[in-house]
Amino acid sequence: MEEYLKTIQQGPFSPTWESLRQFKCPQWFLDAKFGIWAHWGPQSVPMYGDWYARNIYREGEPQYYYHWRKYGHPSKVGYKDIVQMWKAEKFNPEELIDLYIKAGAKYFVAQAVHHDNFDNWNSRYHRWNAVNMGPKKDIVGMWAKAARERGLPFGVSEHLAASFSWFAPSKGCDSRGPYKGVPYDGNDPAYEDFYHPNRDEYELEKQHGKIVNWYSQSAQWHMKWFLRIKDLIDQYEPDFLYSDGGVPFGEIGLSIVAHLYNTSAKNHSGINQAVYTQKDTNPDVYKIGVLDIERGAAEDILPHPWQTDTCVGGWFYDVRAVYKTPQQVIEMLVDIVSKGGNLLLNIPQKPDGTLDDECLYILDEIAKWMKVNAEAIYATRPWIRYGEGPTKGQGGAFQEKKLEWTKEDFRFTQKEGKIFAFQMKWPEDNRAIIKSLGLSSGISVKEVKLLGFEDKLEFEQLDNALIIKLPEKYCSTGYPHCFCIK
Repeated sequence: MEEYLKTIQQGPFSPTWESLRQFKCPQWFLDAKFGIWAHWGPQSVPMYGDWYARNIYREGEPQYYYHWRKYGHPSKVGYKDIVQMWKAEKFNPEELIDLYIKAGAKYFVAQAVHHDNFDNWNSRYHRWNAVNMGPKKDIVGMWAKAARERGLPFGVSEHLAASFSWFAPSKGCDSRGPYKGVPYDGNDPAYEDFYHPNRDEYELEKQHGKIVNWYSQSAQWHMKWFLRIKDLIDQYEPDFLYSDGGVPFGEIGLSIVAHLYNTSAKNHSGINQAVYTQKDTNPDVYKIGVLDIERGAAEDILPHPWQTDTCVGGWFYDVRAVYKTPQQVIEMLVDIVSKGGNLLLNIPQKPDGTLDDECLYILDEIAKWMKVNAEAIYATRPWIRYGEGPTKGQGGAFQEKKLEWTKEDFRFTQKEGKIFAFQMKWPEDNRAIIKSLGLSSGISVKEVKLLGFEDKLEFEQLDNALIIKLPEKYCSTGYPHCFCIK
């Protein structure tokens, strides 16, 4: 393995914690605030939700029954057969990227490989890839070309590191019924390069009832992960790389991060412009890049850049999913940006590559709102406090829920000497009372405007509050509205 690690791009970063903690977040990411993610691959084929490739081998799971009844029992028809059904026949990345830009996305991320061990690019080290089989298309390459032609920073997500343990149930068999004791197709040696030589991980999971090692201890697997992710970076030179977990595999993972940053520095006059995100909340870890909080947010302003990743529904297309409303997405964006974060939003694609009507509606509504309120989102920084009011979400991963906002709830951003105050609910009495901006704050308010409304607003600054009179003729959308305060 040592000889492979020596092949990484040389540059300002070495594959050590000390060196990588010198990371400085590039300006484009700090200013972007909103990105779109295409979490898309063969697991979208059944249109039956996330972790499909794992759960069809977990007896009793809804996806197990669905798969058996629709495609056949997993001892006969397994995930290896599903990947061949993915054709992406209507995939039009140019059209989709245009939609995402219209909705306000300032960067785009494509899933390169999920836990299902299927590479969405022309992989040099893995035959199970989208050019060899399934769509017979370089999905990552097509996304990269479309995004970069339109000036968007391009990123990739890798969920591969956990695959070795995640796919372990494919080594099992039914414990009852007509196929009792018949091995699933993951036991077939002809497909071991896809389902992994992970018998030990299967035995551990069977014993404990859950995944024991998110990242396997297999040295052989570590090497394979390194070669494939390095190949991904070498072919596409991404501006952004996401790992679904902490930094994988110690020095091997650090070597990949150094390779990402040094590759970027090579192309940008010696200055790294790439971002690496991972989910370990230890400051000694996340300082090498950007902390990612899955399906959650920070509770307060953080002293370092961070990102929420979430989805309007499930990660992979699911006919059962209930989507977030446009209002919920916009409220999340405002709350996240007020605390110094970015929102990376997944829009689930159908297996043919298209979006459904609900997703198109969500994007269109975000686009309309952004047209009015973009000034208060992009290139802003947190104010001295993120907001005021009674409504607060719980910080941390997997804590997102729909919040019931009141007219007393505000979220703040600032830019170029202006304070932007989002009122999270339109007040029935047409008054906004902002306690943080009274005269006692030491701030003298000279002018107040409502974004999207031409005239200046009447206001009164008392010792303990700024009171703003809202225009009666303004037609509220129900989404957060924003005051620009000078």
